[in-house]
Amino acid sequence: MITSGEGKYRVWLKEKKIGDDRLYILGGGEKPHIGGIVICGPKKTDVIRIEGHYDDIVLKPIAEKACEKYKTTIVVIGGVHIENAKKEEIDKIVKNCRSMISCI
Repeated sequence: MITSGEGKYRVWLKEKKIGDDRLYILGGGEKPHIGGIVICGPKKTDVIRIEGHYDDIVLKPIAEKACEKYKTTIVVIGGVHIENAKKEEIDKIVKNCRSMISCI
């Protein structure tokens, strides 16, 4: 498991190999949840955004980086929630999520 940040800004990323493919689960904040799903293959990326959520903004770069590195199908699912988050808090969560990409 990869982690970044502290306290309510802590995010984590778990990886599971499924044959040659990989599944990543992203969570963190005060209430991890499923806010989006990204499926990335060698030729196409599909994004599913759960209504009212914007987690695909951090899920998609994770999927694309892993797909580029492993040359296989990647699924990234999850979400990070902080109650009544201000812009600065969202920016901190996004930064922490992006910092994990280099560890994939």
